[in-house]
Amino acid sequence: MSDPQPPALDPSSPQQEPSGPSTRTAVLEREETVPQVQEPGDHERFSHYVRKEKILESALSGEPVTALCGKVWIPGRDPKKFPVCPTCKEIYEGLRAPQDGDD
Repeated sequence: MSDPQPPALDPSSPQQEPSGPSTRTAVLEREETVPQVQEPGDHERFSHYVRKEKILESALSGEPVTALCGKVWIPGRDPKKFPVCPTCKEIYEGLRAPQDGDD
């Protein structure tokens, strides 16, 4: 004797409703997007030069700032804990006007 085979299910046929209470949940899958304002790498290890008024505006609005070297981020750490970005420092020193007899 052989075991009876269950009838083949036709995917286009309507499904029978269960006889008891049921709960259904739907899962909406979507890709999580996290805006990356900061650049990974060495820029994260330095303090950067930004105009003071821009830092204040950022603190109030939450908008990112742009450093002299081009790094874009939202300030939120103590800059005294990190060395100054060499690129920012070089640009800043190049922007300064000559003082008393400097060329």
